[in-house]
Amino acid sequence: MAAASTSGSGRDIGGSGGGSAAGEMEVEAYRRLFPLPFYERHLLDSVRPDTRPLHRARDTSVALGPVASADGSALVKIGDTTMLAAIKLEVMTPSADAPDEGSLAIEFHMPPICSPIVRPGRPAEVAPVISKQLSDVIVSSQMINLKELSLISGKAAWMAYLDIYCLNADGSLFDAALLSAIAAFSHLQIPLVSLSDDGKVVAVSGDLLEDESTPELVNKERKLLLHSIPFSLTCILHKKYILADPTAEEESIMETSITVVLDSSEQLVSIYKPGGPVLAQTSTVKDCIVLTKHRMKELQNILEESLSAMEVV
Repeated sequence: MAAASTSGSGRDIGGSGGGSAAGEMEVEAYRRLFPLPFYERHLLDSVRPDTRPLHRARDTSVALGPVASADGSALVKIGDTTMLAAIKLEVMTPSADAPDEGSLAIEFHMPPICSPIVRPGRPAEVAPVISKQLSDVIVSSQMINLKELSLISGKAAWMAYLDIYCLNADGSLFDAALLSAIAAFSHLQIPLVSLSDDGKVVAVSGDLLEDESTPELVNKERKLLLHSIPFSLTCILHKKYILADPTAEEESIMETSITVVLDSSEQLVSIYKPGGPVLAQTSTVKDCIVLTKHRMKELQNILEESLSAMEVV
C-alpha cells in the first residue's frame, strides 16, 4: 500500500505550556460552556485554538490499495477525518440509450463507529446528501469518460460500484470523500475479460492467460484515464472570517459553510452552500475560490506522490 501526505507547520502561539492543571481545566470548561466566544477570542488573532491559521487545511494523507479484494481503493485522512473508498467492477448490459457506455454507482456510508452522533440502526441524515453531491460532481466534471468502461457495444460494459466508508467524521466530510473517490479511481486497474463459448463476458485471471484454451481477450488490462479531476475545499464563514477545512467542532459552532469544487484546469465545477445565518457576499466567494485553488495544488501533489510511490512498490 503506497501513501503520501502533507503536514502543516503551525506552532503553539497560544501561550506557554507551564500552565497549571487547574488553569487548563478552567479553559476547557469555558470552551465547553461558551464555545463561540472561546473561538472568537482566537479569531481576533487569526488563529484557531489548535494554533492552525484560518486559511490552512489540516494534515492530509492518501494511501492507495488498502483493500486487496477491490479493483481500486484508497484510504484518505484529512486531520482526523478518515475515509476508505473501494471500487468493484462488474460486467453489465449497457442501456439502449447508451450502448457504448458503462455506468457508475456511488454510495457514501456513515457507520456508527465514525461519530457519536450516528446511532446504530439509524442512517445518518447527511449520508445520502453527500452521496448525491459526489455523484453530481463526478458526473458534471466529466472526470470519467463512460465510453472507456465499454467492452462490447450494446452487449457488455463495466458497472463501477464505488463505496466510501467514513471511519472517522471530524469535519469536511465531502472534501475527504471526494479525495478518496479520486484516489480510488486513480488506483483502479481494469481487469481482463474474454468472451466465452456461450457468448458471456467473463473475467480472466493471471493463471488463465497461460492456458492456450483461453478465449480471445475482449480488452486490455489498463488504468482508467481520468480527465478534469475535481478537488474541493469547504470553508466556514463567521462574521468577517473564513476558516478553511473546518473540524466537526467548528462546523457545529459556526453553522455557515460553503464548499467550492474546481477541476484540475481551475474551472469552477460547483459551489454548495447549505444555508446558515451568514450571507456569502461575492467577495467572500471569490476568496473561497482562491483558497480552493491553493488547496487543489496541495492535493494534486499529494495524489501524484502516492501514485509515484505505488509505481515504485
